[in-house]
Amino acid sequence: MTVWYIASIALFIGGLVPATLIGSRGGPTDRLIGLMLGSSVSVLSMLALAQAYDQSSYLIVPLVLAVLSATGVLVFTRLLGPR
Repeated sequence: MTVWYIASIALFIGGLVPATLIGSRGGPTDRLIGLMLGSSVSVLSMLALAQAYDQSSYLIVPLVLAVLSATGVLVFTRLLGPR
């Protein structure tokens, strides 16, 4: 097991569990923070897995997820605004 696998597992456990808890409870602002944390941790852990497998083609998914998650946060923020 390489350092990249250990980093990916640590990111999944240490980041996605709190993101899920924050995203599933609280008000709309707390859920937005959980969404942002979850997307950031997912991108970082997939980048670590791509480095662990030593495949540059695996970098496409986390980079697209980074762009789409930023767009999703903007859409969610727009829906939170006053009507």
